[in-house]
Amino acid sequence: MKRVAFACVTLVMGLFFVTAVFALDQAAKDGIKNQVDEIAVAIDGGKKADDFKSAAKKEPYYAFIMEEDGNLLVHPSLEGQSLKAKAEPVFTAVAKATPGGLWVDYEWQGKMKHSYVRKTKSNLIVGSGYSD
Repeated sequence: MKRVAFACVTLVMGLFFVTAVFALDQAAKDGIKNQVDEIAVAIDGGKKADDFKSAAKKEPYYAFIMEEDGNLLVHPSLEGQSLKAKAEPVFTAVAKATPGGLWVDYEWQGKMKHSYVRKTKSNLIVGSGYSD
């Protein structure tokens, strides 16, 4: 009887943990998507990439803005550098951005990253993401 009770408690706690992790993960994804969408819409409305430099310092999900050729206009540590030259596989993933936005996965410094990227009307790529 004790084993059955223990198994039931373990199962319930496991389901609670998985549900809590999923909820946090979905909340993070929604926050990232909203941040990127707001920046892309603002740029489409006439704002400049420089207007969002503070977004590159936002914790825990910083935003980046990149030109199609890979030049990073806004980024916490690589601003002014070419993502294509620094990390071709990351550039290739991020460059898949569409005007409607999409999630891309890639490895960065030994960790899996998941970024939501969206292309503006002026073909800038706005993105943000999280690591596993």
